[in-house]
Amino acid sequence: MDTEAQYTERDRSSRPSGSGDTPSDSAGPEERSRSALLSRAGSWLPGGRITLTLLTCLLFLLFLSTFVLRPFQIPSGSMERGLRIGDRVLVNKLAYRFGAAPQRGDIVVFDGTGSFGHADYIKRVVGVGGDHVVCCDKEGRIRVNGRPVDESGFLYPGDSPSEVPFDVVVPDARLFVLGDHRGDSSDSRDHLGSPGGGMVPVGDVIGRADWIVWPFAHATRLHRPDAYARVPAPAAKAGAHG
Repeated sequence: MDTEAQYTERDRSSRPSGSGDTPSDSAGPEERSRSALLSRAGSWLPGGRITLTLLTCLLFLLFLSTFVLRPFQIPSGSMERGLRIGDRVLVNKLAYRFGAAPQRGDIVVFDGTGSFGHADYIKRVVGVGGDHVVCCDKEGRIRVNGRPVDESGFLYPGDSPSEVPFDVVVPDARLFVLGDHRGDSSDSRDHLGSPGGGMVPVGDVIGRADWIVWPFAHATRLHRPDAYARVPAPAAKAGAHG
């Protein structure tokens, strides 16, 4: 009987371990596989894991720049006083995806090919599709859909809303854009007689400028001003909803 008992103990101890395995034993092969894979990938590159880490970071930044955020350097004084020459802004490329659209007051970066010129531009949206934009009323203000807009909060000091009179209706899926430094901005006013009438196709908008990130002393979030909050919907659209 003693002999049988001994065999029983030996059989029990010789069985493959199950629920009694330690976490380190069960995870070991997978962890070693990942480590071996990284080591193998690093061995293919000059500089080993350091180079692999740098390439991974570069790919991540490329992904961000392509699909999410894009840095943009302010090339001129057309958006002063808020955006100065040399400022770097981050352009939110997802702002107008998933059904969203540019709104009055947004600062947008767009491809000017076919409307302004073969370059990327940054301007403020003053009118969207269907809007009736007029300059200027008796008080020298721009009116959008009959409502005067107080632009003093962002207009360059000493500038008038426009020295060039205009009276336009913005086509659907287009934008009427102006620079904040009206005396130093080539914008929709300068292309009224060109094909497209100086209106920017919404599809050419790259994204919305959301942050000034450089220089650090000037870094800030760019907010949509309240000046356009009381502008009513275009008459045709208001009638359609009414």
